[in-house]
Amino acid sequence: MAVIVSAPGKVLIVGGYLVLEQPNIGLVLSTSARFYAIVKPLSESLAADSWSWAWSDVKVSSPQLFKETNYKLNLRDYSLKNVAPSEGGSPFVENVVSMAVAVAAEKASSSGSGFINSLLLQGLEIIIFGSNSFYSFRKQIEAQQLPLTVETLTSLPEFSPITRNPTEVDSDDVNMLPEVAKTGLGSSAAMTAAVAGAVLQYLNAVKLPIHGMSLTSSSDSELRETMNLVHAVSQAAHCTAQGKVGSGFDISAAVYGSQRYIRFSPSILATQEGGRRQTVVAKMKILMQAQWDGERSPYALPPGLSLIIGEAGYGGSHTPSLVGAVMKWRKQGTEQAERGWSGLASANLKVEAGLKRLKGLALSLQGAYLSTVQLCSCLSFEQWQGIDTSSEVRKVVEALLETRDAFELVRSLMREMGEAAGVPLEPPVQTELLDHTMRMNGVLFAGVPGAGGFDAVFAVTLGEGSRKRVEEEWSRKGVLSLPVTEDPQGVSLEVEDPRIRSVNSALRDLGVAYQL
Repeated sequence: MAVIVSAPGKVLIVGGYLVLEQPNIGLVLSTSARFYAIVKPLSESLAADSWSWAWSDVKVSSPQLFKETNYKLNLRDYSLKNVAPSEGGSPFVENVVSMAVAVAAEKASSSGSGFINSLLLQGLEIIIFGSNSFYSFRKQIEAQQLPLTVETLTSLPEFSPITRNPTEVDSDDVNMLPEVAKTGLGSSAAMTAAVAGAVLQYLNAVKLPIHGMSLTSSSDSELRETMNLVHAVSQAAHCTAQGKVGSGFDISAAVYGSQRYIRFSPSILATQEGGRRQTVVAKMKILMQAQWDGERSPYALPPGLSLIIGEAGYGGSHTPSLVGAVMKWRKQGTEQAERGWSGLASANLKVEAGLKRLKGLALSLQGAYLSTVQLCSCLSFEQWQGIDTSSEVRKVVEALLETRDAFELVRSLMREMGEAAGVPLEPPVQTELLDHTMRMNGVLFAGVPGAGGFDAVFAVTLGEGSRKRVEEEWSRKGVLSLPVTEDPQGVSLEVEDPRIRSVNSALRDLGVAYQL
């Protein structure tokens, strides 16, 4: 029986760089762009002599990359061995599969269940693919001389083959392009969480919620245990694959969904970094006992606000290089660095406070709040200030302007930090685009998400019509808007293969039942 699990991409709208250190916050929105992992048996039955096997087979395929990798899984220590190492594999996939199997085996052992052995002896087939929005399809669209619009992007086949960047790149260039042209939605984190969830679910170690269905209460201990286990395995695998302990916000968003995030202590994952000669089983035993001290709480934009993400067409940035340069500047400990860091932390909190105030007004004023948001969606921010009406409307307008001003300050401080560190956190071409976007009717604020650079841009707009206006204007300026919205749900179980979802939907409309 196949298991299908998905995990969302993310947009960090507040907290770039500072989220690397406690107690700074990050406001991260999970998106409708999702990565999928399907896990099923390689063989439908057990071989007669399988009881004596020391190894089992694992096949991992990525159809979008036209790639298939075969492994041998050691049934004693759950390490993976690439059958053809010269062909290369994904360190993210290799680590997360090995760790998820080890955790599932440990859980089965402690509960006295031997069922996992039969599942492993049948072998594992893992199929991985992601929404088109994780990757750039600009080259294909331009080659066909099609308009750079959301409509064009959505007309492409779902889960289309992926474009690779040119390989002739100066390795000393801090802005060198990544191997694959991406849009900055956190593909590696979403993929890692999806595979972790799928393997753990397949091996009966967790019971994931179904995507699209309302979750049970946060007091549900089984659900909490499930999500925490997927999170721990995903963080450990992602850390090991990268060779360092990052902030973890991208994995946290992929597992738990949209949230207000404060990082965990890096020491929790110290055993996962390279250099310590421990088996994966030993590492996972330590990890399963770890006390995670990070903080997170569910988060969403205030009512009436929408998230728009655009690919500006510069091929992306090499995020580790940007982070390395900024943190090197930060560690110098100069007065300028300390002042800039603390100033940015304060500005981030002001943005959070403004959005929180808007949420409060949405609850207390209700109709007046929504009507004001809709009115402002048709006006520029200069015109918002000229609205002369009731005190209720004035409260909403003031909160909008305060939030906007706070985000402008964040952008300014991020640019200054980038200049001091010698890297373009908001490159001039992005600044010109964002300034223009923020002058448009109905735009609350716009920026570069996460680590900044050339990956993407985003905007938060008001009301119903603003999104379409921004998308059309971006298209005129060569920016390709992504068909992505805010989706607060994290890693979850899918009831059908998304590759045949449209086919099944059409058949259901005809009253025909069909399953692969």
